[in-house]
Amino acid sequence: MTSDRFESNEQDPHTDLIHDWNTINLTDTPPPKIEFDDESLRDGLQSPSVTDPPIEKKFEILRLMDRIGIHTANVGLPGAGPRAVEDVTQLCRLIVEERLSITPNCAARTLEADIRAIADISQTVGIPIEACTFIGSSPIRQYAEDWTVERLLDLTITASKLCAQHELPQMYVTEDTTRAAPETLRSLYTAAIDNGAARACVCDTVGHATPTGVRNLIGFIRNIVDEAGDGVKVDWHGHRDRGLDIQNSIAAVEAGANRIHGTALGIGERCGNTSLDLLLVNLKLMGLIDNDLQLLPEYVNAVSEACQVPIPKNYPVFGADAFETATGVHAAAVIKAEKKGDSWLANRVYSGVPADWFGLSQKISIGHQSGRSNVVHWLEKHQIEATDDRVDIVFRMAKESNRLLTEDEIRSALSLA
Repeated sequence: MTSDRFESNEQDPHTDLIHDWNTINLTDTPPPKIEFDDESLRDGLQSPSVTDPPIEKKFEILRLMDRIGIHTANVGLPGAGPRAVEDVTQLCRLIVEERLSITPNCAARTLEADIRAIADISQTVGIPIEACTFIGSSPIRQYAEDWTVERLLDLTITASKLCAQHELPQMYVTEDTTRAAPETLRSLYTAAIDNGAARACVCDTVGHATPTGVRNLIGFIRNIVDEAGDGVKVDWHGHRDRGLDIQNSIAAVEAGANRIHGTALGIGERCGNTSLDLLLVNLKLMGLIDNDLQLLPEYVNAVSEACQVPIPKNYPVFGADAFETATGVHAAAVIKAEKKGDSWLANRVYSGVPADWFGLSQKISIGHQSGRSNVVHWLEKHQIEATDDRVDIVFRMAKESNRLLTEDEIRSALSLA
């Protein structure tokens, strides 16, 4: 049984090579269309350690979002001031001029000034901009801010009416939804939808939720929106304070969320947001999306460089160590698969993620845990004849080392032999 649901083929000789426990009890019902909202250029920039990139870098990132099939991008909060207005305007203009498929949205407090700022940019560039109006909803936030539910309702209704007045598509966002009382959520979402909101966004603002909590909450919100409005969609916006961002986002999909938010590398406030790149990887492996993700490494590296966020070497899929091994047993299996001329096998025999799906490849290195086959493979890959003497030289050096050998070290040792 294979998890490659979009590439199933009864004649595929690899079909019986992986028994996939992940797919047991899955139905054959076609997966729902999942939308993605990329928050890298707004919520992602709230991280204490990131650098706000220059506009040229933001252009590059936005183009890559479009090419990997992201549906919407949060391009800023224009209510924050002139610089934000300028960047949002230029990013929206790029979408128009280059005819990108991705559509823009902007964050806004439930304040008239924030909503008018989005409306002005929408008029200037000539395209609709979704207004993501947000307001705190949990009792702990209400207590800290001295807010009443009546005040929240008043701000919600006013903001929704303003969005409708300015013909802005509205996503209504309750902050800290995962710690809010059901009666409050019912009142707030119903009020927003009754006054024109087309989306209800559920937020795990402080990373409180577990997958069980997400399923319970999304199911509850789905019932509210289905009762309140025809065709209203549900969004999930998660944070990773407990490291549950990917699990929670998958749970949201399974519970019926229409659109999932995230950022490249999970950048964002405190511990960050849902890692959008890893979410895409997992949904692709689950057969729930069919996006061509060959450009994901370029997207991740572009955000890393622009925001000055280093990618940990052991970061899944896109870290330097993700597809590299020097361990003899592991490397030997990959080498044997490659000798069969079977790239499918080589990319899966010692990997749960097929590197080639994401524009990457397996790499065999040499270190103190390597076998002689690693050395032979490395020499042949570098078009160096693997004589017994050369293999012996490199193998001995590897066993005396406490780390991987570099290419320069290997070539230097061979040149001195």
